[in-house]
Parts: sequence; structure tokens; C-alpha cells
Amino acid sequence: MLFEVLIGAASVLAGMIASVAGFGIGSILTPLLSLETGTRLAVVAVSVPHLLATFARFWLLRRSLDKRVLVNFGVLSAAGGLAGALLHSLASNPALTFVFAGLLIFAGLTGIAGLTRRISFGSRTAWAAGALSGFLGGLVGNQGGIRSAALLGFGLNRQAFVATATAIALAVDAARMPVYFVTTGSRMGSAAGFILIASLGVLAGTFLGARLLGRIPERRFHRIVGAIVLALGVFMLGRALQGR
Repeated sequence: MLFEVLIGAASVLAGMIASVAGFGIGSILTPLLSLETGTRLAVVAVSVPHLLATFARFWLLRRSLDKRVLVNFGVLSAAGGLAGALLHSLASNPALTFVFAGLLIFAGLTGIAGLTRRISFGSRTAWAAGALSGFLGGLVGNQGGIRSAALLGFGLNRQAFVATATAIALAVDAARMPVYFVTTGSRMGSAAGFILIASLGVLAGTFLGARLLGRIPERRFHRIVGAIVLALGVFMLGRALQGR
């Protein structure tokens, strides 16, 4: 019962964070749920509340979507994420996690310092950033953090940032979930209770976080996202060090 309460509380928090930063549900819930179910089933189980919350978040912010960034960055980000995910099992070198964590820490510090507001990506750079961030995220299994870190370079306002990150996440979910259900769907029944609790929690957190997003001053938004990216980088670095 205690673990179910923890999952519920973490789900609400994850939904709120994702409504502000454009990611966070998988980063928070997958490691937590894996303590009970194992990593492989946790990834598949979390994909269900992730999809529900992502769709709800996109619906709330759909009018703020930046279509130019979605096309220039998002298409290759989703494709790169799928390619990286397919190679995930072949590239489980711990050194890759260290590199990934280092990139997140660097991007987070850059966002906190306000330097990302001085960066402007052209269309060619956007294609490259999308492909590289998606591929690296797919390899390591955490696409949301590196995607949001890269999106900081487009100078989007807070609603456009979250809406565009969310639209890309929806495309990634649409590509990966059929694969998950084919390979691991038969085992999802054992995690049905966790899936239900997490789904209700992230939906509640999504609506609470959407209200919070509207109250964040524009000048502070990049710093807040940078701090969340930095926290994810430090967390991943800690996990990599523990696994040595």
C-alpha cells in the first residue's frame, strides 16, 4: 500500500513538472516503478500514463504549437529517437550514460545562466539538433530531457516551448507503443494497478501544472527548465556511478 501511495504522489509531481518543462513523467516514474516490476516492464507500463498525460497537455496548449520548430526539429527528433531506441540494447555501454549526463548538466547550467536566450537555431542547425538529441535520447532511454535541452535554443515562449515539446513526444509515443505492446504487452496485467494509479496521478498533475505554467514569468522560464534538466543530468550521473 505504501508503494502505491508513493507512485500516486510521484505521478502528480511528474505531471506537474512535465507541464512546465515538457518532460519528466518517464524520468521520474520509470526508475521508481522499476523497483517493483523491473526496468523492461516499467518502461512499457509508464508509456500508458505518459501517453494520456502527453495528449492532455497537448490539447490544453495546442494553439501555442510552433509548427516551424515542429517540422524543422521535431520530425528528425522523433526519427532519431526511434533509431536510437532500436539500437538501445546494442549500445548499453555505461560510458554513454556518462556522456549523456554530462550533456544534460552542461545544458542545464547554460539554461540557468540565461545563455540559451542568446542562441538562435537556423533550419539546418535545427535538423541536426533534432536528429542528434533524438538519437542520443533513444540510445540512453530518456529522450524528453535532451529534447527539452535542445529546444531551449529556439527562444520559444513558455507555452510554445511546452506545446512543441509535447507534440514531438506524442509522435515518439505513437511510434514506440505498438512495439512495446507486441513485445511486452502480455505482462502488463501484472502492473495494471500501478498503471491506473499513475494515469490518474499524471492527469491531475498535468492540469495543476498547466495552471502553474501560466504564472511563471517569461524571463524565468528558461532558468526553471534549465534547473530541471540539470537535476535530471545529476540524477543520471549518480545512477551511472552506482552501476560501475
